[in-house]
Amino acid sequence: MRDRREAGQLLAEALIARDRNLVDNPATAVFGLARGGVPVAWEIAAALHAPLDACIIRKLGVPSSPELALGAVAFGGSPAINRQVVSEFRVTEQQLQRVVDAEVRELTRREQTYRAGRPPLGMEGRIAILVDDGLATGSSMRAAIEAARTHKPDRLIVAVGVAPQSAISEIAPLVDDLVCVSTPTDFRAVGQWYERFEQVADATVCSLLARSTT
Repeated sequence: MRDRREAGQLLAEALIARDRNLVDNPATAVFGLARGGVPVAWEIAAALHAPLDACIIRKLGVPSSPELALGAVAFGGSPAINRQVVSEFRVTEQQLQRVVDAEVRELTRREQTYRAGRPPLGMEGRIAILVDDGLATGSSMRAAIEAARTHKPDRLIVAVGVAPQSAISEIAPLVDDLVCVSTPTDFRAVGQWYERFEQVADATVCSLLARSTT
């Protein structure tokens, strides 16, 4: 794929082909995992004529190797923890709690920054579409799903640009439907499958949420 914009356009086509009733449906709402999922979600929301919001997620890094995820936490939800990684790297409960506390503080900052005083878009009774540019381990999407379920959507759909089959197999049973543009067999990283995969800035997220057409 060229970029996140094209991923969103392809996912919108796939979603509409699967269920035309998603278009112009007041129950449909699109939630982009911030930050990388928001540009993808914007394209989907525009195509479906649906409102857009950010689903704010933070990776929980192993203290000794912060780039390695031991889980993730979503705003308003409980942390999704990979206990196998916690055990393998001998992360204590005290260390884990410090990581969670730090990321929750960052979640709160982003919540205030992205919405600029606007209330979050409600999920209750809606067809909620969770969107990301891709899945690697699936921990961020799992955290988003667990947080979303607490808000009682009528249907929960996941739409992602690229993911290995292992992540698809893990996430698909947790939701009502899952759409993915590409499931390569030699998956190493999400950015590998995009020609342009620059980091998404907070300002971009704010701009796209403000430009949401609904």
